[in-house]
Amino acid sequence: MAVRGAGQTITNEVSAWDGIAVRAHRFGGTEYRLGSREIGHVHGDGLVDIPFPIKIRNELVAAGTAQPHHVLPHTGWVSFYIREPDDVGRAIELLRRSYDLAVRHNTRSTADAAAGSANPASAPSRFGGAPS
Repeated sequence: MAVRGAGQTITNEVSAWDGIAVRAHRFGGTEYRLGSREIGHVHGDGLVDIPFPIKIRNELVAAGTAQPHHVLPHTGWVSFYIREPDDVGRAIELLRRSYDLAVRHNTRSTADAAAGSANPASAPSRFGGAPS
């Protein structure tokens, strides 16, 4: 049983996070993205799907915090069913964890790119070998 208004409550919260774009999800529902990275999506008022690295996905499933994805159970994605009002907050917490991982990933990627451009002589050549 879904919680009426859960999807809109989640969207209101997640859309306020820095850098989040909200758009229609290709399989229905509402998708949340940080740059090119999806942090999750909600289907109506009853289901949230969220990507994680496999290790974190396994921890969440083992702890009973989420379930393997309802369509792609062997991936890093989890599904979280909203059955009672308190589940809305739990769904937001899971989305926040995905968001925080995406922010850290983007920060590392930006720092790595800046470090590479700061010392172009140490960068590999475009052909994959050491610079000559």
